[in-house]
Amino acid sequence: MSIVLAVRSRLSVKISLKLAGVLLVLTAGAAAIITVRQTRQMEALTLEKAKLAAATGAREWGDTFDNAIDSGQLSVADVFDRNYREIKGWNWGKNAKYHTRYDSFTDRAVLVFQDKFLDQEDFIFAVGVDENGYLPTHNTIFQRPLTGVPEQDLAGNRTKRIFDDQGAGLPAAKNTEPFLVTDYRRDTGERLWDVSSPIFVKGKHWGGFRIGVSRVRIAAHQRELLLTLIPIFAIFALVTILTVFLVVQRAIRPVVALTAAAEAISVGDGLDTPIKSDEVDEIGHLTKAVERLRVSMRAAMSRLTGQ
Repeated sequence: MSIVLAVRSRLSVKISLKLAGVLLVLTAGAAAIITVRQTRQMEALTLEKAKLAAATGAREWGDTFDNAIDSGQLSVADVFDRNYREIKGWNWGKNAKYHTRYDSFTDRAVLVFQDKFLDQEDFIFAVGVDENGYLPTHNTIFQRPLTGVPEQDLAGNRTKRIFDDQGAGLPAAKNTEPFLVTDYRRDTGERLWDVSSPIFVKGKHWGGFRIGVSRVRIAAHQRELLLTLIPIFAIFALVTILTVFLVVQRAIRPVVALTAAAEAISVGDGLDTPIKSDEVDEIGHLTKAVERLRVSMRAAMSRLTGQ
């Protein structure tokens, strides 16, 4: 391979790949930033929606108990009953179920409005629990008929259990701040956000209203965004590499010409052909230097041959 071909094939490829690499890294970084920002914005909007729902649910629960007490349906002692009586007649395993003095009332009074929260596609459950994590009335979808199969009943029939896990259940039950957001893994294996707001009855903290927020739609949105960006990224990468290669090829033409001239001079050819360039940059300076070399070589050859 001649020097000219070496310059043409290697230098252009080397410069093109380096420039394309830098551009592609920057593009990949931009795509990652876009994906992260879009995902975080969606997460923030979803959590704000869940906070509003939790506050609404907590207020509904408190008002329901307050009205029941005012109308004589329940007493304050009934509402704050913590004497959990295990429901007999079924092997509950590790997840026993309990009655209280008020759970038959909540089965009638809160089920309808609790279920309405699940019209939101991101919400998995929406329930009230007392300060110990006791859940008297779960959503209808989680009160399916018992099957006797522990794995199915764990997911399908979750009402009247005490959810006192330290990950989300007990913190949500005991929280008295306006909101508590917990990222946790449910005992069914689902990864959720638990968004809760405290329930107050007659001015006293009773428990919390919990919203289980699915992360599936956000994860799907993130995947969809990535699947959209990847083809765009691939096309941009191809166009970038080709464009950079063509630009570099054009940019090094003067260098290739100078290389060819220098190679010819080195073997004694082309001494009578002036080397000219209209460039005023480094290429122009290099051209002038090669031209001086040609003139010097021609003068030297003339002295040697006596011409």
